[in-house]
Amino acid sequence: MTELSELYKSYFHQEPARVQMLGGAASNRHYYRLYHSLSADSGAVIGVIGENAKENHAFLALGRHMTALGLPVPKILASSDDEMRYLQDDLGQVSLYDLVEQARRADSEPLRAQVKELLHRVMRDLPRLQFLTVNGFDFEHDAFREPRFCETTIRWDLNYFKYCFLKPSGYPMDELKLEADFDRLCGALLDCTSKGEPWGFLYRDFQSRNVMIRDDKPWYIDFQGGYEGPVYYDVASFLWQTRANYSPDLRNELLSEYADSMQQFCTLPMRTFRHRLRVFVFFRLLQTLGTYGYRGLFEHKAMFQTPILRALCSLVNLTHRNSEPSFDDCSLRGLADADSPAIDRFELEDDCPYLCELLAEVAKMERFQPMPTTGPLVVRITSFSYKKGIPEDLSGNGGGFVFDCRAPLNPGRYPFYRQYTGLDKVVIDFLEGRRDEKGELLETSHNAIDKTSMQTFVENVYRLVDPAVETYLNRGFTSLVVNCGCTGGQHRSVYCAQHLAQHIHQKYPAARVILTHREQQITQTF
Repeated sequence: MTELSELYKSYFHQEPARVQMLGGAASNRHYYRLYHSLSADSGAVIGVIGENAKENHAFLALGRHMTALGLPVPKILASSDDEMRYLQDDLGQVSLYDLVEQARRADSEPLRAQVKELLHRVMRDLPRLQFLTVNGFDFEHDAFREPRFCETTIRWDLNYFKYCFLKPSGYPMDELKLEADFDRLCGALLDCTSKGEPWGFLYRDFQSRNVMIRDDKPWYIDFQGGYEGPVYYDVASFLWQTRANYSPDLRNELLSEYADSMQQFCTLPMRTFRHRLRVFVFFRLLQTLGTYGYRGLFEHKAMFQTPILRALCSLVNLTHRNSEPSFDDCSLRGLADADSPAIDRFELEDDCPYLCELLAEVAKMERFQPMPTTGPLVVRITSFSYKKGIPEDLSGNGGGFVFDCRAPLNPGRYPFYRQYTGLDKVVIDFLEGRRDEKGELLETSHNAIDKTSMQTFVENVYRLVDPAVETYLNRGFTSLVVNCGCTGGQHRSVYCAQHLAQHIHQKYPAARVILTHREQQITQTF
């Protein structure tokens, strides 16, 4: 921070009057607002401390290049010799996303009209950002990662979707069929520009959170991850941003605005453009689900869990022709010839049949359905393996119970029980003291009634959970989460979760119980 203040002093010839640390961003950069004086209306600049030299260099190089072209991005005022600290214009604190959310909540026609005009302005600006930035910039030397859209960047996003969302979802899949669909999708995306079609600056993360509003005009930030690429990607990123949730009619209107503005740089039949855009929207939404999976399913951040179903539904809708106005009559079936780019002969439903089918099935999974805000109490009980992590709470409420079932004696230590689960009678008998380590029945007179301590453990679980269920029922709450874990998620946790579900169902019939044995891939509703 001292070095950032020194940079400020060297540029403004004075110390900053005060410094305010700003909220974190998705990257590892740290932001500060440095004020020129102590007055309430004091001017300020933004100071940035970055930890990735290449990322900093890309932002500074692109920022200076785009400013020289007259594009509305923050002006770079000064940077340290090693580019690890820099000063830039302060664009204020209001993003376009903030205004979109305000307009959605407020009953204000003037505000809605203002936001709509800003959205139109952004779509008019986008072709300028894309087609002007790409000229004269050395992406080979100055890009953050890859210099251009290529198979490597496509595979990054497809694998992000596969490993950060699809696999953690728990839905069984045929990986050979999935990879075959990925290959065809990759080929179509790569060939879309093979015959002189429009390339530009691919902003990469062009969405309303990265549009700041100053003096009633949009300004653009966080472009350092960009490279050369097809212009369709950024249109898809902005208009199909899941959390912004624009209506299909508004998207279609904004798409027409973009197409009109693009004509000054590139002439492309609108039907062809919309057909290709549909493929890129599909691809971009897969990448978005990868992000939601990583942030929501791995990092357990509720704000990334709630939009998963919306993104899934958008993908499923895209697999049906003419699913919304943007893609009415956009198919090029029968119109594209052998010399056309592969993307013009590509149809989602025909060329990615397994992936389309898989998305439709995953969208039906109980874990991705919205939590009810009214209605009966739903108690979600899950058995799990600690080796695979504690299940996420998709309600967005946080909290709930997590019981560690590893203290009672583990049947999995003994070869006889390794093929069974806590649902099988032999395991139940062992945990309740009716069988020995070899699976032999014990004589009644010699039963070690609680030798595994499992029954005592479960009774104590009842004592903790029962009052919560009663309170939630009385207060009209709709969601309670209980997780039972053990080493492998096979014996003790399954036993505990199963018995708890049956206990709550019998004692509190007004509650709905959803029981999931995660590692066994079994779900049951009481």
